[in-house]
Amino acid sequence: MRLKTIFIVVVAVLLTVVIMQNSGPVYWKILFFTTYTSKLTVLLVMAVLAFIAGYLAGRPRRTRFSNDANHGYDEPNRERTNDYTDKPSSTLSDEDRDYISGD
Repeated sequence: MRLKTIFIVVVAVLLTVVIMQNSGPVYWKILFFTTYTSKLTVLLVMAVLAFIAGYLAGRPRRTRFSNDANHGYDEPNRERTNDYTDKPSSTLSDEDRDYISGD
């Protein structure tokens, strides 16, 4: 088994033991409300909320859009054009082209 899987199993077992040992009633005041509930419920709700927060914080970010489509990088054979004249745009000088071609 991988180390990550073993760690998750150990944490889950420890969390279960701690939650089951703390099942007594708790006087709990939330803003304007006062309630009696078991520690088991409070710990379980907090564990679920912590898991959700950790999942949301740890997931990779999604890109909303890609700039590659705007620059023609998806099509390597397509020549980039100037938006105003529709002529192929190039920032290379003739000297640069000669150097690149090796002539």
